[in-house]
Amino acid sequence: MKFVTYLRVSTERQGQSGLGLEAQRAAVAAHVAARGEVVAEFIEIESGKRSDRPELAKALAVAKRAGAILLIAKLDRLARNVAFIANLLESGVEVTAADMPEANRFVLHIMAAVAEQEGRAISERTRAALAAARARGVKLGWSMPERKDEQRRASASGALQNVLKADQHAASVLHLVRQHVEQGASLRQVASQLNAQGVRTARGGAWHAGTVRNILARSLEGRIERTGCAL
Repeated sequence: MKFVTYLRVSTERQGQSGLGLEAQRAAVAAHVAARGEVVAEFIEIESGKRSDRPELAKALAVAKRAGAILLIAKLDRLARNVAFIANLLESGVEVTAADMPEANRFVLHIMAAVAEQEGRAISERTRAALAAARARGVKLGWSMPERKDEQRRASASGALQNVLKADQHAASVLHLVRQHVEQGASLRQVASQLNAQGVRTARGGAWHAGTVRNILARSLEGRIERTGCAL
């Protein structure tokens, strides 16, 4: 079994001094022992001012050509970085992590869904803050006071029906999503396969990576466990 290793340090000085690298190399060596060999090593120097990861791109390219596993020395907070996880999932390369051995492609999908869900939670908190402001009498745009209660009831009822419909649909397709993911498909590939199978979204439309991620997020929330289809 061949491995391409990916190490990370936070500053150029740290990269030159080796501070932090030896611990990562030790973790990598412990993971690789009795499993195979390291064929290449890449070190990313993270400045905090840029989001692109050129060394990751190189590591993925080498791993793909060599048919090797990309071994990330230290995944930790990167598990919450949607762009980073998306790059891994779209690469088609098998991935694992020395500090998180269970982080296979399927688990990475779940991590991406969690990160996406956290983003939605921030949006929901923002909406809640706006609602609280309105309750205090702060004027946010225009309204029709004489129909306020009617509009609120209609909106709540319609929103609830939409949520229930989406949860039911998610439960009906979750087994298909999981099947494709476990076969190594990326979110985009899962969407393409569902479209090819003639499966539609809850709104009757075509699938995209984002709608597939929403299915995983709903499962993580436990909203579709009652169907027996939870992950």
